Amino acid sequence: MTKRVAVLVDGDNLSADHRDAIRKIGLQAGRVDVARVYMNARRNSSWHEASAYHPVHSGSGKNATDLLMAIDAMDLALRQDMDVIVIASSDGDFVHLHRKLRELGVTTIGTGEAKTPESTRASSGQFFELKPLEPETPPAPPDEDMDCQIRGIIAANSKNGIGIRLTILGAKMHRQHGVQISTHPEKTWRRYLQSKPDLYDLDPAGQNAHVRFKPHGFAE
Repeated sequence: MTKRVAVLVDGDNLSADHRDAIRKIGLQAGRVDVARVYMNARRNSSWHEASAYHPVHSGSGKNATDLLMAIDAMDLALRQDMDVIVIASSDGDFVHLHRKLRELGVTTIGTGEAKTPESTRASSGQFFELKPLEPETPPAPPDEDMDCQIRGIIAANSKNGIGIRLTILGAKMHRQHGVQISTHPEKTWRRYLQSKPDLYDLDPAGQNAHVRFKPHGFAE
């Protein structure tokens, strides 16, 4: 028989970046019939965009989220016959809740970050540690030096404003400046030049496709 699962998330304590990992834990235990995230909903939070979770406004008082989660967990256990309740939080305020739910015959699963206290881990029927979030890599700044190099090569090899063939541009950039476009995110010169429409005017794809630079794009 498929077990009914409720997933309750402390949205004031955990980042919404964990939403998929938390839901996966619930799905591994059975059918997720309830998925709620508790938080002060008046604050800006990426949890508002987590469509798989029902947001519950818990207010701004001290421990308001923890208290409401505990009340709802007991209600789900006593009145809605949940078999499994997942408590997602990294703090130590849910030890008694885990113990009481287990006394009632409900399987509890705790999940949180590495900072979750040992007391919470031990009181859970099972505990799954959430992996650290990967730091966001800031986008690379525009490679102004390389664009100046490209402009110089085009200017030196363009006749009557027709520009320079892409194959020649690539060869000269490698020979004169040691640039290998395959090491850049765009991987090809066409993609690189297309990514900068303010700087370059590019012919449609073809063996003799030429590229020209736009003077106004390089104006200081």
